[in-house]
Amino acid sequence: MTTVISVTGKGGVGKTTVAALLVLKLVRRGRRPVLAVDADPNSNLCEALGERFERTVGDVREAFERERDRMPPTVDKKLQLEYKLMGVLCESRGFDVLVMGRPEGPGCYCAVNHLLREVLDRIVGGYRFVVVDCEAGLEHFSRRTVRDVDKLLVVVDATKKALSTARRIKELAGLVRVKRQYLVLNMIRSVEEERVLRQGAAELGLEVAGVMPYDENVLQLDIEGRPLTELPEDSPFSHAIDELMGFLAL
Repeated sequence: MTTVISVTGKGGVGKTTVAALLVLKLVRRGRRPVLAVDADPNSNLCEALGERFERTVGDVREAFERERDRMPPTVDKKLQLEYKLMGVLCESRGFDVLVMGRPEGPGCYCAVNHLLREVLDRIVGGYRFVVVDCEAGLEHFSRRTVRDVDKLLVVVDATKKALSTARRIKELAGLVRVKRQYLVLNMIRSVEEERVLRQGAAELGLEVAGVMPYDENVLQLDIEGRPLTELPEDSPFSHAIDELMGFLAL
């Protein structure tokens, strides 16, 4: 059975850091296989995990749209699309990464997107855990490209905009099948910041699943362009991710 964890929130709140460390911790705990889905057009998740990618799902979709009408009627288009998608999976030790890439360009992709969803559902079903780093904001909910989510983590920092985004995400989450929705407080520097955010969570009617402290270790890795695989296990952020996973029973 597959457990899908989607991580979303306003841009700049650190959702990719949370998503990447969840992937790495799941692998280290033997919860394999894990699929990391980079659904943000900025495509930073692969880099955070210390991996590289060459092609994206968006690249496959556009190429398939150009080729589809030239395929013989006897060709199984779904099978062809699945074969092409498997070719863009970035394989690592204990986890794979699938980079979604940019949204569709001009033109109608309805037929391809229908096939794409069916094939992606089949691929996702082959993993024990799937962690999705969502596009910043609300696009994946309004387009209904995020579906069947077991645990939706809305990452917020100590800003009003982050809580406003969380409120809109909660409203739009009703468009898809989300079993449980939580807030994750990130980059917390003081007891007062945590208090204010917990008050905001209570007003939203959302449970706080974890509190991620501001951590110089994470900042330094980001400045130097180094992956989160190098984050020390005894760092404050790493300990906080352990507590978050305990809360989520992962």
